Amino acid sequence: MVQALPVRERITQWVDVCSLSDIQPNTGVCALVDGEQIAIFRVGYGADVYAISNYDPFSKAFVLSRGILGDRKGIVKVASPIYKQNFNLFTGECLDDATVKIPAYPARVVNNRVQIGKL
Repeated sequence: MVQALPVRERITQWVDVCSLSDIQPNTGVCALVDGEQIAIFRVGYGADVYAISNYDPFSKAFVLSRGILGDRKGIVKVASPIYKQNFNLFTGECLDDATVKIPAYPARVVNNRVQIGKL
């Protein structure tokens, strides 16, 4: 059986987005990467960053970067600022409706710069 490479090892390009200090702890920002709005979140005061689509499929608005960060049973999540649906920041899965999932993107910090991975 051949195992697939982990996502980080399949990334063909890392896109530099901003300085880590541009994102206040426990908040999100929106970046336009290759024409897509991506919500980037800094969880805590360190370099833990997550990236998901900025599009909220429930309100049909690009607002997730303005959501409220938290966790549900140890899962890091963001609550949409409109109707409050919660999205897993690692997978993009909606924690309130298992039929809904938004794109999630690999994110990292290198030399104090936030980067988004492209497959």
